[in-house]
Amino acid sequence: MRRALLLLAAAACAVPAADFRLALPGYRYEFPRDHFAHPDFKTEWWYYTGHLRTAAGRRFGFELVFFRHAVTNAQGASVWSVRDVWPAHVALSDLDGKRFFHHARLQRTGPGLAGADAAQARIWNGNWQVRFTGERQALVAIAPDFTVRLDLTPAKPPVIHGGNGVSQKAEGAGRASHYVSYTRLAVSGVLTLDGSAQPVTGTAWMDHEFFTHQLEANQSGWDWFSVQLDDNTELMMFRLRRKDGSLDPYSAGTYVDAKGTVRSLRLSEFSLTPLETWRSAASGGEYPVRWRIEVPPLGLTLEASTPLKSQELVTRGSGTPTYWEGAMELKGVRNGNPVSGRGYLEMTGYAAPVSGL
Repeated sequence: MRRALLLLAAAACAVPAADFRLALPGYRYEFPRDHFAHPDFKTEWWYYTGHLRTAAGRRFGFELVFFRHAVTNAQGASVWSVRDVWPAHVALSDLDGKRFFHHARLQRTGPGLAGADAAQARIWNGNWQVRFTGERQALVAIAPDFTVRLDLTPAKPPVIHGGNGVSQKAEGAGRASHYVSYTRLAVSGVLTLDGSAQPVTGTAWMDHEFFTHQLEANQSGWDWFSVQLDDNTELMMFRLRRKDGSLDPYSAGTYVDAKGTVRSLRLSEFSLTPLETWRSAASGGEYPVRWRIEVPPLGLTLEASTPLKSQELVTRGSGTPTYWEGAMELKGVRNGNPVSGRGYLEMTGYAAPVSGL
């Protein structure tokens, strides 16, 4: 079964884009419908990341992500017909204990296996799931060495990134995604680790993207930041790296002010500068783990660093590329005044160039 699923995952990368709908300007979001699956697009993902703290002050980061990759756009006659494959990842960063736990799984569509169903108001892969009640989200992930059960409540409405319903990633029609986020979710729940169940509170971020193809052949990967500052503002920024070492001009960002007002950022309005790297013994990838972030239109300069450099997810055999995704801490100034916060950083293409997206 595992070999068959891996073959299906490989086949998903080879499905012609022409068989699917493109992410084009003019898309009109409708919630809660758009929180769930969009099978007329080839690829889709739901990302949850966040920072947790126990009553004793112990710090953790978490990630739970569900992927959907289409194998075919044909509707099967049986509920067991394979139209999509569903990779999923879960990770826990023990920031004070300097430990990183992560697990990956790969399922096919099928009853009790994996899916994202608006009628059930849930997204799931085995015993990892998110269930919506209105805009509130209940997250459960049971892994061999830890379990998280979290309730997430949005502090702000969903944010739609880009312009006219699309987040453009490269030159050409359809080289884009439909991209929506909850940029600040209040979290409460229970983390079970080392045989002990501890109440936790914190803040999370949720990303949902769906698309058919967005990257060009000359793009090797990306660096993506989510930033939640203590003044109740948020930033999302990504830089798309080309194989020749340059940055793609479609790199972009979004700023959300304390009242929830959204401002799009062009690459010319911000910079992400690596300051320090860490090399993975597992993959050989060399990842920048300390950065300077500058957003001149906001008067904002930050330094982003991580208390745990080893947060790489080596995902061989899961149908997804190896990548680094980890908890970050931020300190800096806004218009001369001190500011701090937390965030998450995702980096792809350092262990091997990303392809098939």
